[in-house]
Amino acid sequence: MDGADDKRPVTAENRTPRSAVVVNPVKVADLDEFRRIVDGALDAAGWPAPTWYETTVEDPGRGQAEEAVKAGAEVVFACGGDGTVMACVTALAGTDVALAVLPQGTGNLLAANLGLSNDLAAGLEVAVERGMRRLDVGVVGDNCFAVMAGMGFDAQMLDSTSETTKKRIGWPAYLVGAARHLRDRPMRVSVRIDGRPPLRRRARSVLVANVGRLQGGVRLLTDAEPDDGWLDVAVLTPRTLGHWLALGWAVVRRRGSVPRMEVFRARTVEIASNRPQPRQLDGDLIEPGRSLTATIRPESLWLCVPRPEDDPDLAVDADAAAERGEQLIEEARRE
Repeated sequence: MDGADDKRPVTAENRTPRSAVVVNPVKVADLDEFRRIVDGALDAAGWPAPTWYETTVEDPGRGQAEEAVKAGAEVVFACGGDGTVMACVTALAGTDVALAVLPQGTGNLLAANLGLSNDLAAGLEVAVERGMRRLDVGVVGDNCFAVMAGMGFDAQMLDSTSETTKKRIGWPAYLVGAARHLRDRPMRVSVRIDGRPPLRRRARSVLVANVGRLQGGVRLLTDAEPDDGWLDVAVLTPRTLGHWLALGWAVVRRRGSVPRMEVFRARTVEIASNRPQPRQLDGDLIEPGRSLTATIRPESLWLCVPRPEDDPDLAVDADAAAERGEQLIEEARRE
């Protein structure tokens, strides 16, 4: 399963695609109202009613998405936080079934890279307009990621950000979590790129990215493209508060060169630390460990995007899609 089938799952000729919704009920304030809006919008667009699957603590979405594929779904909507989306990415990679994101969590890295935030209308419109791209995915163990994996500071930040704070102030809550670890000691890491001799660094974080946006839509890696067959590896080595400020300012200004950050390209990257570190995939924490190995699976995932053209920024046209999506929902309410 090196890539998805060449068959495009939903085209203009396929006017009644079958769909499924994998939803984390904990992330939705009013599930009945949410379901009514989604069903109504898809009906207004001429789609048949989707099949609904709820995630559980034991299965955050992978099993449900696999069941939807077996039942004949051509589009699967992932509705929840990063864990739900990552589980659906893992289930759909290597198939000809498309993923559409209806973000309900606070961070949601893939939604941020699509420019969707928590905009339900935009997410629905992006799917019904049939704009799709076939993306690479990264693989770590049995899981796939569409945005990035990380080891060190980035995962520490996620671990230190409370759900309560995220619900109250949104993505800036991650800045609060980050501030708690700015002065932590670095880890000694060995980074091996495509089997070459290892690079040894005293790093705060190592990120392995397929696309470049972080929480809040900040673009860390300006050259990362979702379908170029490469992973972009960022090694962050700030040691002082001044280093962090310089790094952050360069990222916000979108400068080509960011101080205290080295970037490499790889098809396989092996990271080893001198001590166990927190780790994350697409903004969802996984078990801490002393190592992380990621590989690329080129063109493995069909993803519903605001505009299907070949642009490194997946969020192109997201604002316009949101406006069209509001009209779709209003139309559904009138029917």
